[in-house]
Amino acid sequence: MTEPPPSGALVGREHRLPVRVYYEDTDFTGVVYHATYLRYLERGRTEFLRAVGVHHSELLGADDPTAFVVTRMNLRWLKSARVDDALIVITAYEVARGPRVSVTQSVRRGPDLLVSAEVEAACITPDGRAKRPPRILAEAVRPYLLADPPSGRQGPATRPQARSR
Repeated sequence: MTEPPPSGALVGREHRLPVRVYYEDTDFTGVVYHATYLRYLERGRTEFLRAVGVHHSELLGADDPTAFVVTRMNLRWLKSARVDDALIVITAYEVARGPRVSVTQSVRRGPDLLVSAEVEAACITPDGRAKRPPRILAEAVRPYLLADPPSGRQGPATRPQARSR
């Protein structure tokens, strides 16, 4: 397998992925279409894993294949992005319990928080049965998880900033 170029960077516990808004990402007014953010967030989760040495193709090609399914997603749209904007997708893997992993994400334009997301995904077999993550995945992600997650916590990537009036 040819190693793709790096996409984004790990900064502490977070992965930061630069994204440029293309015309194809927008509605007829030049504003990013709401569903486009789901693709940006998916890229952020994938590139986080790639940055820690985990590749989807290798997980699927293993003797005990593993895939992912999103089981829950809570998004909050705060501001709109427009064609040609330079965005950053911030991803933090928070907690892993059994087959599930909790991820917080945000999309920012400079200091502005545009979208925040709380995502729960699960490891599955190719036929859709839940399974514990393989060792390579668990060991790669473990250093980036919260050591002692408080209940009801919003991750650093999704905490909205107070607005001044």
